[in-house]
Amino acid sequence: MSIKRLSLLAAASAVTLLAACGAMQPMTPMFTQDGLPDAVKVPAGNRVAMETVGVGDITYECRDKANAPGQTEWVFVGPNAALNDRSGRQVGKYYGPPATWEAMDGSKVTATQLAVAPAGAGNLPYQLVRANPAVGSGAMTGVTHIQRVALKGGVAPASVCSPANKGAKEIVKYQADYIFWKAA
Repeated sequence: MSIKRLSLLAAASAVTLLAACGAMQPMTPMFTQDGLPDAVKVPAGNRVAMETVGVGDITYECRDKANAPGQTEWVFVGPNAALNDRSGRQVGKYYGPPATWEAMDGSKVTATQLAVAPAGAGNLPYQLVRANPAVGSGAMTGVTHIQRVALKGGVAPASVCSPANKGAKEIVKYQADYIFWKAA
């Protein structure tokens, strides 16, 4: 093949590559806090490190109501959910008590609740927690905050909780996005 032909072939390939790049869709923007109540917004100086969708169950138990003898209520016991990335691949799990977010690499964090805000009837509230230092090294290393947003379900059962069924447990389905933040 002649040098002129190779040059033309290289130029055509470059044009094709540039055209393909121009036709590519822009990357989906990272999570934004726009529209969230101020109480559950992560402070400035942090950046989104990982976005997950938690899909699973929350267990409630019928127990005595605190400081109300003879009265009972459904009490949150703990979650059991898979944490999936935006493409649906499992990247971790969320379980408790205590509430623990664990990546597939074995790194995990627990957290302290900072704030909640209503997320709509029939849904758990939005939540902002401050992460405790991670155990193990991996995806959870350096996580400063976790937000629970985009909620579906998860509230206490509608069934009766009475002294007659004290100790009964019920499991409800839920889904929520968990956004993991690290210092910028």
